[in-house]
Amino acid sequence: MEEAKRCAIFGNIYQAKTYEAVQKLFDVLKSLGILPLIDSPFLEYLEDEMKISLPEHRVINDDVFDADIAISMGGDGTFLTTAMRVGDKQIPILGINTGRLGFLADFSLDDISQTLKDFLAGKLQTERCNVLQVECSEGAMNGYPFALNEVAVLKHDNSSMISIRVELGGEYLTTYQADGLIINTPTGSTGYALSVGGPVMLPGSRNFGIVPVAPHGLTVRPLTLPDDLDITLTVESRSHSFLVAIDGRSESCMDSVRLSLRKAPYQVVVLKRPDTTFLRTLRSKLLWGSDARNICN
Repeated sequence: MEEAKRCAIFGNIYQAKTYEAVQKLFDVLKSLGILPLIDSPFLEYLEDEMKISLPEHRVINDDVFDADIAISMGGDGTFLTTAMRVGDKQIPILGINTGRLGFLADFSLDDISQTLKDFLAGKLQTERCNVLQVECSEGAMNGYPFALNEVAVLKHDNSSMISIRVELGGEYLTTYQADGLIINTPTGSTGYALSVGGPVMLPGSRNFGIVPVAPHGLTVRPLTLPDDLDITLTVESRSHSFLVAIDGRSESCMDSVRLSLRKAPYQVVVLKRPDTTFLRTLRSKLLWGSDARNICN
């Protein structure tokens, strides 16, 4: 007898969700014979706040788990957290969008039954996404040192702009005078980097982006580079400290620290609709080709 499929579930506990929508997911999993493995904080939210009637399930209390699929319920922020928890396990991630924009979480609860049937039948597309790895000259980073979207070096809120010396493959590039610097993957090119003028990269592009945040110089522009180059950052700040944000998870570092960034030895596997493309998603999410006059009316 074939062993039941296992589904790891991670969710946003700060975002309002309707009882009916979440209950539908568990009803579908039960009907398909898929065993839910529910992340502990999300399980507590479902039981204490939403009073959801749960089928047979297991609890995920740490990062030691195994599943055939991982479901992220929320927006792209929840998806990034799910990718962190999945790590290098090569478990494909399906993002159910209960947020707003959603480049990563692009499935809907309305068609979750058919989506999971397509997954079981092997009909969903998979997209393998490169990841950034961060190393610190002073030892290990406090948090998870991998980013699916971006690594951002930023000034503290109460400090003046910082100086960021950049070396690529051991060769000096330049020293940015700016509020910060973003190193992004193709996946992250539609995130923070996009909001400060970085270029959009198509999935599968073998590139990283370097995008300055509020640079002090009219000739400073974003840069795209091959993803096989090592990137070294050295920061100077009047406050003698700066922030490192890895997919939004930030920690403070002293400006004596050198950061080394490179392509991680694993990829994140993302499930995609069989009937969509990245270009179609761009047009839809960013309203390309739409008449702004009609949007405002």
